[in-house]
Parts: sequence; C-alpha cells; structure tokens
Amino acid sequence: MSLSNLLKKIADSEPGPETCALFDFDGTVISGYSATAFLKDQIARGELSPADLIQLTQAATRFGIGSLGFSALMAVHAQYLAGRSESEYIANSERLFRRAIAKLVYPEARQLIDAHREKGHSIAIISSATPYQVIPAAKDLGIDNVYATDLEVVDGYFTGSVVTPTCFGEGKVLAAEAFAEDHGGSVDRSFFYSDSTDDIALLETVGYPVVLNGSKQLRVIAAEKRWPSADFSSRGNASGGEIMRSLAATGSLVSSFVMALPLYMLSGSRRDAANFSISLFADTASALIGMKLDVRGQENLWKSRPAIFMFNHQSNADMLVMASLIRRDIVGIGKRELKNLPVIGPLLGALGVVFIDRSNREAAINAMAPVVKTMKEEGKSLVLAPEGTRAPTRKLGAFKKGGFHIAIQSGIPIVPVVIHNSGDISPKGDPVFRSGMVHVDVLPSIDTSSWSVDTIDEHVAEVRNTFARVLSQPELSVRETAELHRRTPDDLKPEVRGERKKQRPVANKVITPVEQAPSLETLLDLDEQEAPATRH
Repeated sequence: MSLSNLLKKIADSEPGPETCALFDFDGTVISGYSATAFLKDQIARGELSPADLIQLTQAATRFGIGSLGFSALMAVHAQYLAGRSESEYIANSERLFRRAIAKLVYPEARQLIDAHREKGHSIAIISSATPYQVIPAAKDLGIDNVYATDLEVVDGYFTGSVVTPTCFGEGKVLAAEAFAEDHGGSVDRSFFYSDSTDDIALLETVGYPVVLNGSKQLRVIAAEKRWPSADFSSRGNASGGEIMRSLAATGSLVSSFVMALPLYMLSGSRRDAANFSISLFADTASALIGMKLDVRGQENLWKSRPAIFMFNHQSNADMLVMASLIRRDIVGIGKRELKNLPVIGPLLGALGVVFIDRSNREAAINAMAPVVKTMKEEGKSLVLAPEGTRAPTRKLGAFKKGGFHIAIQSGIPIVPVVIHNSGDISPKGDPVFRSGMVHVDVLPSIDTSSWSVDTIDEHVAEVRNTFARVLSQPELSVRETAELHRRTPDDLKPEVRGERKKQRPVANKVITPVEQAPSLETLLDLDEQEAPATRH
C-alpha cells in the first residue's frame, strides 16, 4: 500500500482522542535499531571489553533463535550501566539522538504521525527499547506518551538491573489497552504500526493493524491477514543509483563552472559567468537527485533586490535549494572548512562565497566587511543561514547576529526563506541525496533601514519568530531568544564543536562497575511475565 493510501485511511478514520495511533519505534519510526548507536558509543568510551562484546553477541544470537527471553536479553545489556549516573546518561542519549538517530527517522513516519495529530488522535510510542533510546525522538516528533522497558535506578544511578515486567509481547498489548482506556477509547479503535513479528499479539488485537517496513515473515503474515503493508526507502542503506546520482550532483558544481568559462572569455563578465554557473548547477543537480520544489511566495524572491536571504539550515541540500531559488547575483557566507575542500573550495570562492572562521568572532566580523561593500556597490544579494550550522531535526536553532549586523550596516531588507523539509532529501550526517519534494515559503521582505545595534536582540527575535510561526513552532520572547544560544548543546555550536572533537568522551561512573557479569544461565531465570510498561 502506498503512503498516500495510508494517509487517506487516516483521513477517513474517526476523529478525536478516543482513536489511538500507536507506533513501534525501531524499524518502524526509524530505520534500523537505536541500540546500535548506544552500543557504538559504549565501545568508543571504552566501557566494553572484547569479552563483554562476545557476551552481548551470544545473548543476541540466543534471543534470535528463541533460547533466551527478552527480559534476560535486556538484563545482559543493563549490567554494563551499573554505577552510571542517570542524568548523565539522559544527556548522552539526547546527544546520540542528535548525532546518530535523528537522521534515521523516516519522513513518511513523520507524515503519518502528523496526519493522526491533525485528526485529534491520541498518539503513543510503545517500544521494547529503553526510554533513553526513544524519548528524545518522541519529543522531536511531538509525542508525549512513551511506553518502554525501564532500567532500575536507585538514588540517581543505574543498578545494572532491568525493571520487570518489560514492554514486550503481551506487555505491549496491556500497555496499549491501558493507554486507550486512559483516553476514553479502546484498542478496537486503535491503529498500530510495526515492522516486527515480535508485535504479532498487538497487531492482532487492534482494529487497524499496519505493517511498516516489515520483515519477510511479517510481510507474509500481513498478506495472509490482508493487513495494510508499506515499505519506505527514504532512510537506511542507499542504493547504488542514489550514491551515483549524489556524486554526480556534487560534481555538477565543477562542470557548471567549466561550462561558464567560455561565457567569461567571450564577455569578460565574471558576474554573468557566475550567474550562468549558479543557475546551471541548480537545474542540473536538482534533476540528478530528483529534487523538486514546492514554493509559496515566489514573487518575494524578486520584489526586493538586493536582499539578505535568510534560511533555516537542516541539510546539505539547502545550498541547492537556495541556488534554485535565488539563481543570480549572489554573495554567500560559508564556514572556513569549505575553503579547504579540493576543487570545491576554490569554486565556491570564485562564485562569491566569503569564508568565515566561526570559532573566531572578531575574525568573522572582519571577513563580513567586504560583503556589505559588495552588496551596496554591486547590488548582489547575501544568502546565509542565521543558525550557523545544520540542525539535526526540523526544530529551529538559535540565530546568530552576524547577518543582522550586516543588515544594520547596509540597510538592506531581509527576506526569510522558510525551508520545511530539506532534511528529507539529505539529513544531517547523511552524504547521500534522496529524491523528493521540498516545501518552501518565501516571506515578504522585512525593512531594516531603521534598525540599530541597540535593538538588535529585538530584531533577532522578530525574524526568528517569523520562521517559527510558519513552521508551527513556539515563538520566543526577546529574552528567551537571547538565552537560546546559551542553552544550545555544545555539539550544535560550531564555535566549540571543533574543540570538543579533540576530547574523548568519558563516562561518569562513580560506583565500582560490576566486576564479573552474571552468566546467561543465571539471566535465564528472570521473570518473563509481561505487564503494562511505565508511561513516560
């Protein structure tokens, strides 16, 4: 079944909170397993020895063949957290979400969740994973209800034990029944989306079972029972064709520059050659990766030129989006690291990109001085991302003030370009471009002629809230906007991220870890009875 048919099924369903939409997490909302990111992190921190990895592999193998229960499997994993601070682990889980898990969220799953929200349905994630794996993603997706497998915590530190019963098998059924009852509904009116045969019990219980990205065995069962089934390819391993098209799209920047050289030699106009190259690159690369634009307010791209085009940044595809929109007479600002890229760096410089050192505020300000002169004397428009770095999700980050200082110095208007979903094409951390439609709103220009440095915080808040309104995200006061950068995690601050990369993360353990892990035979004795998991 296609995504459009699934969305129609939701549109035709009963509205209101009595209808529940329940989602499994791993393999359903995200591609792959969130546990992989956590395991890699533990290895990087030096928390797991080769013997530990062997035991984990043995446990996973025995679980796969059915000789080890789920609670026992979770207990094997939990023991390695003994003595670790829960608050530190929560902070680390949020970091892992931003770094490794956010890019795995299926755009199609996000659409399904949004469709249920529009119908007023009660939404929950019911997962056998731990809440630390699920909650950061649930927050980003706007889901308040999470049922998961809890780990035992005493006085703020993990004991190394699992809270039983776990959220698995029949435990998921009881969790779904409890959630539906809490919202005045029943499982008969509930949707449940899953990829795994582990969830057969709940799939058979709900009124609207849906198989997403199902295993081979589950797809066979779905066909027999005539359950709706769909597979998404927007995340996970890229196909050979997608990799080749992505490489060709990146390389088209070079070929577009080369194609513009005859024009430069014949006309002597560097500006005309750059404009030709930018437009050719935008059209060629978009065609290669299959990216299309749905633009509202396109007339605002041309009403006020020169302009400072500010866009929210979430993807490598944003450069292509902005080139497709602006097309000519551009001066851009990019991070210094781009300048050092072979071939690409010099080409971007030739096309008018000014490179700045984001870790050095004074140097960045000095580098921007020629930008103002170019805009005023040559009538070129500036394109920049006020967040300064790509966001791992669709959530707006803190806005830096550099572009606003340029607006004050030049008096040139700001045109907000709101990009809704370029992360669907290429999320942060994924070098491959996927085909798809990017939705963009180009808003009316904002007059900056009366702005001053004394009121810059007000202007930053005004412009950021303009983006937030269009994206249906919370607006912030001037004070909240000014404080947002301080509250931004260091891994999202380009000025400190480089220094942090040099430091190896160290786990915060204050209690002596388990010296000898219990045997699998001991863990087999764990109670496998399932019951409703704790709602978070």
